[in-house]
Amino acid sequence: MTEGDNKSANVLAQETAQLEEQLQGWGEVILAGDRILRWEKPWFPGTVIGATTLVFLMVYYLDPSVLTGLSCSVMLLCLADYLVPTLAPRVFGSNKWTTEQQQRFHEICGNLVKTQRRIVGWWKRLCTLKEEKPKMYFASVISSLLAVAWIGQQVHNLFLTYLIVSFLLMLPGLNQHGIITKYVSMAKREINKLLKQKEKKNE
Repeated sequence: MTEGDNKSANVLAQETAQLEEQLQGWGEVILAGDRILRWEKPWFPGTVIGATTLVFLMVYYLDPSVLTGLSCSVMLLCLADYLVPTLAPRVFGSNKWTTEQQQRFHEICGNLVKTQRRIVGWWKRLCTLKEEKPKMYFASVISSLLAVAWIGQQVHNLFLTYLIVSFLLMLPGLNQHGIITKYVSMAKREINKLLKQKEKKNE
């Protein structure tokens, strides 16, 4: 391991420890959510989709304005931030916190820090692309935004949000059970077959 790798690992460990300290009051809730999102039981995927569908049906039925929806969302977050650290130990029992749970909580915090670093890294690469290759940056950003705008025009915004949220909530379980890897491998094989067929035709 080089000195740079050691420094990076130390910074990662420090950031993970800080996040663990900040989320300590949410520990039991995060672990429960982690078990659900990773589909530890076969009926968890249906529960996730059912709960998501119910929330979006309520939003569709109530049809709140943007300001009302934003205010209610922030209000619920504030209530959760105040109540969860107080009620969670009584509901889950803080005395039942085991070494295995602490290890899993540490892994979750580490993954969150790594995800944050990846997002910052992507942003930095985009800024670098803007400085080094402004034409490519302009073309790629404009084409991506046009594609997103076209999709948004074709699909109802609430339904599109529902699909995105559902996919993000199902992603940990799909990844945990190897479903994404399986279908990505299948897609790669099919693409390779098509490329080989084209090469044979060209010969």
